[in-house]
Amino acid sequence: MKISKKDALEWFEYLSSLSGDKTEVYKRFSPVIESTIRQIELSVNKKHEDMKNEISDLKTLKGRTYFVGDQQNFPKGCVSCLFGDGLGGIRKTHQCNLLCKFCYYHDNIDNQESIPDGMWEIGETLFYEEDIDLLLSIQKKPSGIAYVYLEPFLEIEKYYGIIKKLSDAGVYQHMYTNGSLCTRENLKKLGEAGLNELRFNLGAVKCSDQVIEYMAMAKEYIPMVGIETPMTPEFYEAFQEKKDKILKTGIDFMNCAELHFGEDNINNYVGERMYVARRGYISPLWSREITLKLMKQACDEKWGMVVHDCSNHTKYSRELNKNSKQGQPFGATTYVSEFDRFLPHLFLATLEDENFKFLEEEELPEELKLENCQEEIDFLIVEEEDEMYDGFFDDEDEEDNE
Repeated sequence: MKISKKDALEWFEYLSSLSGDKTEVYKRFSPVIESTIRQIELSVNKKHEDMKNEISDLKTLKGRTYFVGDQQNFPKGCVSCLFGDGLGGIRKTHQCNLLCKFCYYHDNIDNQESIPDGMWEIGETLFYEEDIDLLLSIQKKPSGIAYVYLEPFLEIEKYYGIIKKLSDAGVYQHMYTNGSLCTRENLKKLGEAGLNELRFNLGAVKCSDQVIEYMAMAKEYIPMVGIETPMTPEFYEAFQEKKDKILKTGIDFMNCAELHFGEDNINNYVGERMYVARRGYISPLWSREITLKLMKQACDEKWGMVVHDCSNHTKYSRELNKNSKQGQPFGATTYVSEFDRFLPHLFLATLEDENFKFLEEEELPEELKLENCQEEIDFLIVEEEDEMYDGFFDDEDEEDNE
């Protein structure tokens, strides 16, 4: 079924107006919802393909991701993610010195669970640093490890020892930072410990001149240095203003992360045009479009660094690869939505946009036209509310009988 944009908007406006949990309504009319989400995605995919066709030197890694530039500078942490064991994360720090609008922890950043002193979370298990040697001697060495979650430079001195242990074992390691707490001393110590790759979230600091200088400094001590930041209009504007200075740092790559939403950052973006990629991540339409614009610009202007399309497609490939390496059944994936319920109001801005067109449209079957479904919807809503209150009144009756 290829629902028309007009019918989709009418349905989604109505579904958005319903209050409370309307699970049964969504389940009964899932063909309308699924068709609308797919129609939006198909139009978005077409726009992305058209933009990719305008990039003169677009390259791919076996269809799993896209990039432009010299493949020698492609981040090896991403190679590990897409072809190795997946994104193996080590967590220590539970705080950040900044609060970014796009942060996946935004609404809950002060409530992140802390790691006990002297311990590290690896594979959802807590280890003391002295246990790492034992772990490496027993389990298969990972293709790569990432120091993720919030801002590690808040306590960077705690990281040198574990980085050295994993480096001595031949494990490739990369770290994420907003860069604001870097110094020559801590960058040098990270390099001496054996960190292979450092990624700066330049969008978090609005392309700060100081952090750009730290990126150049990091290149003196760490083999691969790059940018990884969600693609937002604010970042795009700031990057264009500082582009020449950024390119002069000699960094190796820029990972253009397609922003996606979860429970803790969605409230900052309600009203933006959105789509769902492969029934999983929800993202704003402009995020990957910014990536593709930057990739074309990099080709046209012959930038000296790789520009990598770290899109929802890439993350979908990452999850398929990770599950295959973990012995899961053929087709198994952990690429899913960040939300445990359907939120129709998130897609109203897309459907209300007169310039956003569906590629093909069909008339809805009579039994799925909204005007013909009102009576059934009312029944489902009443039935669901009755079920919700049944238990409550039963409890009261039991108390009265006592």
